[in-house]
Amino acid sequence: MDGTFERQGKPRVLVADKLSPAAVEIFRARGIEADLRPGLAPSALREIIGTYDGLAIRSATKVTRELLAAADRLRVVGRAGIGVDNVDVPAATARGVVVMNTPHGNAITTAEHAIAMLFALARQIPEASASTKAGKWEKNRFLGVEVTGKTLGVIGCGNIGAIVAERAQGLHMRVVAYDPYLSEKRALELGVEKLELDALLARADFVTLHVPLTEQTRNVISREAIARMKPGARLINCARGGLVDEAALHEALVSGHLAGAALDVFETEPATESPLFALENVVCTPHLGAATAEAQEKVALQVAGQMADFLLTGAVSNAVNTPSVSAEEAPRLRPYMALAQRLGALAGQLAASPEGQAAGAIRAIRVEYEGHAAELNRRPLTAAAVAGVLGAVLDSVNMVNAPVVARERDIEVVETTRERSGEYQTLLRVAIACDRFERTVEGTLSAGDRPRLVSLKGIAVEADFAPHMLYVTNQDRPGFIGRFGTALSEAGINIATFHLGRAAPGGDAVCLVAVDGPVPDKVLAGIRDLPLVRQATALAF
Repeated sequence: MDGTFERQGKPRVLVADKLSPAAVEIFRARGIEADLRPGLAPSALREIIGTYDGLAIRSATKVTRELLAAADRLRVVGRAGIGVDNVDVPAATARGVVVMNTPHGNAITTAEHAIAMLFALARQIPEASASTKAGKWEKNRFLGVEVTGKTLGVIGCGNIGAIVAERAQGLHMRVVAYDPYLSEKRALELGVEKLELDALLARADFVTLHVPLTEQTRNVISREAIARMKPGARLINCARGGLVDEAALHEALVSGHLAGAALDVFETEPATESPLFALENVVCTPHLGAATAEAQEKVALQVAGQMADFLLTGAVSNAVNTPSVSAEEAPRLRPYMALAQRLGALAGQLAASPEGQAAGAIRAIRVEYEGHAAELNRRPLTAAAVAGVLGAVLDSVNMVNAPVVARERDIEVVETTRERSGEYQTLLRVAIACDRFERTVEGTLSAGDRPRLVSLKGIAVEADFAPHMLYVTNQDRPGFIGRFGTALSEAGINIATFHLGRAAPGGDAVCLVAVDGPVPDKVLAGIRDLPLVRQATALAF
């Protein structure tokens, strides 16, 4: 996959977990080969993954670094659900694989499960049910608490947390929230009081978790956090295992510091044994947060549609490791992405040339937009330009992993816009700042969608991009063109187009030639030895 998301034959998708048959039909109806093979062993999956462009999963399949290393064709992983903790996202990004999820598909279902767990915990419903079914009538044993008037502490007020807050308010609960990304304005819209974590823990009668599992959130409910919770409080976790220190929770429940806990997720899953299972004041379910018929169907259809859009049009929805491009934007952005990638590739190849290497290491890549280009969704365009630059000197770089590769090499990426437009209705400018000087290339779209170079190293030169080109810098003196053309002719190299530009009469000049095939190193060396030639570089696009 290159920076422009161009189609490369008929895509193939492997559905490695159980998805709705309707999701598989979405792929097939859109001309994508889809194989439904759930339950494959990791070794079997590694054996076949190299023939697929897409991998659709739920939570069972683990997309590991080892699996990705065997996935030579893979372009996208689609997770039917919210969490992507079963996907090695950094490894996928490094290999240029888009990772998508469906953050909204099961939000309502998961929020409803959290509310159901709240009621089950407050009224001891599971234990009461088991007792009654056992032939007992222990009416006085199961004394519950009302939720009306109680304070619910919501940790994580994103899609699901916001729905939980709304449902709790309908139950006449007071809702307080902790979320570093929750603005005061959004808190006001939700009708929640924004607090710091310690303040929330001290006030809440019920605490519910709705955050992803990251290094920052792991054990957010730690032993210390539990100690700060209000005595007699109840904890609900329908988000991710690993957010709660389960050993510390067990101690707090046994000691009576906490009145109860309701857990849908566990540190190790499947959770077939745990000291928590023996406690009457613990409600447990087997990761049922998204387990409704409606949610299962919804996320399956959503991930299939997203993956199909990406593989066929380049549209990127709900990706966790690359900028989004809507289905409506994709056709409009495609020529601009092609232009950005080719300008970046040209600048990168100039930096990799003997002349460019003398300038030292690349320190910054600047992408500037004028005219119509300045009004577009520029993040994917900038990513395509950076991919072009770095792809000229590194293998396996595309617009997914290019920003990460740039950061790893301490290369600053700068994106700017200019409101005014000059000679062209749209203009992209890519500049590479090296240790000793800067190289700039500029381009536009010709005939609406054809990438075209308009300036090279500050010298005006109009040229279309071709698969094989030859770039020459020379002194603007009589005789150069004749000797240059003769050298190519004697080597049997046919010239497709020939473009010239110069800074001033008799000064520096550039020559950009499209040829019908690669220029052999021996021919290139002969051109460099011609009188008036300063530098010659073979280019490929």
